[in-house]
Amino acid sequence: MSLFQHAVFYTTVNQIRDLPPPDGVEIAFAGRSNAGKSSAINSLANRGRLAFVSKTPGRTQHLNFFQLGNGRFLVDLPGYGYAKVPFEVRQHWEHLLSTYLQTRESLHGMVLIMDVRHPLTPLDRQMLTWFGSTGKPVHVLLTKSDKLARQHAQKVLKDVLAFLRETYPQCSVQLFSSFTKEGVEEATALLGKWLEGEGLERDLVHEPNAVPRQNGKVKIKDPRLKGIKTGGKTNPLRGGKAGETQALTKTKIKNPRLKGNKTGGKLP
Repeated sequence: MSLFQHAVFYTTVNQIRDLPPPDGVEIAFAGRSNAGKSSAINSLANRGRLAFVSKTPGRTQHLNFFQLGNGRFLVDLPGYGYAKVPFEVRQHWEHLLSTYLQTRESLHGMVLIMDVRHPLTPLDRQMLTWFGSTGKPVHVLLTKSDKLARQHAQKVLKDVLAFLRETYPQCSVQLFSSFTKEGVEEATALLGKWLEGEGLERDLVHEPNAVPRQNGKVKIKDPRLKGIKTGGKTNPLRGGKAGETQALTKTKIKNPRLKGNKTGGKLP
């Protein structure tokens, strides 16, 4: 049985000072509001309502900890990119998320949820930049894969992987659907290894997602994702939904490997 199926609610946190002691192993789930984060968590846990699913974006407003047993935790982070959130709340979330992601010793990896129809928004890249400075692994779930034709979904997967290879080499990526259960078994297996302390060394273990290195070096640049078609007027480079990039401002990139890779974003 998957560790995720043992998940029970543990605590909710709205201030860094209230975080539990960093004694265990944590995996954080992050993603844009309405990208399917709560549904993905429920699918992995094989539960209907472990994480609250709402048709209204922005409902997850705290760091919600779920205990998986033996000092292991799943951490559901606030969704970002919801334009109707008050400015003061966005500022608080930004501080809470960035501090947690960059300084939490017990955080072993992050699962980043992206809607396959609107991948790699500027805010998604900001999350990658914040967490990239830690050198810890990231697994991207391209959710709602059932919303696209199979060939189209595979094309998006290929293009997103190409981008991640060049800019955030600690990432792996896969298609995922809470509706058809595509990718649930694959994600459960990988994250189970993280929780057991395995698979945290680079390189990536999934053949379709593997990131080859040449002479131990990774070339860092910011390609423009040519060829990604999201099935509508939405531009994945401009954040997906109207108003989503309004909160973006310049930010410093602490990771020296990512110098020059300006994602230009504050969250949420």
